[in-house]
This record gives sequence, structure tokens and C-alpha cells, in this order.
Amino acid sequence: MIKRVRWAELPSGFRTCVEDRTGAVISSETVHQGLSCTVALTLNTVQDGLLFLKGVRDSDADGTAALRWEQLVSPAVAGVAPDIRHAFHAYGWSCLAFTYVQGRNADLGPGTADLAAVAEALERLGELAPPDIQLPPLTNRLADYLRPGEADTLAGEHLLHTDTNPHNIMIDSRGTAHVVDWAMPAVGPAWVDPAYTAVRLMEYGQPPDAALAWLDRFASWRHAEPKAVEAFVSATCRQWTDTVGERGSLASNARFRHLSK
Repeated sequence: MIKRVRWAELPSGFRTCVEDRTGAVISSETVHQGLSCTVALTLNTVQDGLLFLKGVRDSDADGTAALRWEQLVSPAVAGVAPDIRHAFHAYGWSCLAFTYVQGRNADLGPGTADLAAVAEALERLGELAPPDIQLPPLTNRLADYLRPGEADTLAGEHLLHTDTNPHNIMIDSRGTAHVVDWAMPAVGPAWVDPAYTAVRLMEYGQPPDAALAWLDRFASWRHAEPKAVEAFVSATCRQWTDTVGERGSLASNARFRHLSK
């Protein structure tokens, strides 16, 4: 687990930069679950109320790249993800301050009441236009594992999140789902995020039949080309096997293969 840096441990100059924009910080609370960022704080501020501050040291190349993607994608995902209120780059730190979502992580397990809200968020996401920036195609991520001709089946222009685990889906006090942490955006077929999420449902204990029945509510999935789904599943399984080995990949690959049955 990454060691979190508390508010008081940030450089005083950086804290001043934040408070110049948000008003004085009345209180702060470190968020320990999820996230790969060094800074993950709930801030209660005089001017802006509650904010979620996440960030990394400038020396963290991968972390700063992820924050840049979040900042670039943010205008396109308004209404699905929390707004970015401020961006800070000073004193060796890069941080983004988001509108705080009063809520909890989504429950994807058996008996949950959250699946309708999660589906509604993904349906809204599927209707969004891609941002006016160059986003990496999903096929770039799978390039080493796709067979000749398979990349064409996974072409698409829909904005994808690609990491819809429960830590990245917040359910607010009204029961609305928000998709957070846009660190790995891509473009591809609209059915990809629902498919990833169905695999997460299985991971969290949903029977495959129940997860696939939930997935079938998405028109994009019902109209997905079988060859495209098979290419996605096969490449993802080959990639995960290469990453963690044959034994380590068995459970995850079995869940993905349910998508192409």
C-alpha cells in the first residue's frame, strides 16, 4: 500500500497555493482505500466546502501522466464524474481538487441494490462524445496480444474508462453512481466498459449468469460483433497470463471467457 502524505506534511508553500484558491482548510482527512496517488485527502474549505484532493510528486512520471489524462478528459465526463475545481502544480507536487462526492463505493456483490445505478452511469457514459483531444485507442493497450486482423474489430470512437472497479464507482446519498479516477482513458467500442464491469461483478461474487444478464441490458453489448468480443477476451487473457503467469491468471481469465460463451 502506498504511504499517504497528510495535509500537514505537504510543503507549506503548496498548502498556501491551495488555500489561496479554496479558502482556508478547516479540516482534512486522509483517504486510505483505493487509489495509487500519494495524496488522497478530503478537505473542508472555507470557500469551496468539501473537496477531494488527489496528487503525486512531480518525480512520479506515471502518476503525473495519469493526472494529466484526468484533467484533459474532465470536461467530457461532466455529469458522470465529479468536476475538477482546481489544478495545482507547485513546490514539486501536482494535485487536482474535485467536487466531493458524499457517498460510498459501489457494492457489486450478490444482493446489492447498486447495479441499476451503475448501469445508468455506464449508459450515460456510452452516450458521451469523446473529448476533442487525441485519446489512445484501446487496441494500443492490447497490441502485443492481438492476432492479425483483430485490431480492426475493436476499433471505435467511444470514450472508455477501462477500470470500473468498485473503488472507481461512487454511490451518492441520492443513489446516483459517479465514475471516478479517469487515469486510463481510451477510445473503443461502447460495450467495453459494461463488459469490464460484468467481469467485476463475477469477481465480487455474482454468478456468471447473473452478471451476463445484467450486461445484456446494454444495447451496445447486444449488438456487439462476436468476433470483436472474442478478440477482446482472448487478447485480455493473453495479456493477463503474460503479466501474472498461467496459475495467477486462471480465475480472472475464466471470468473473461464467460463473455464470449
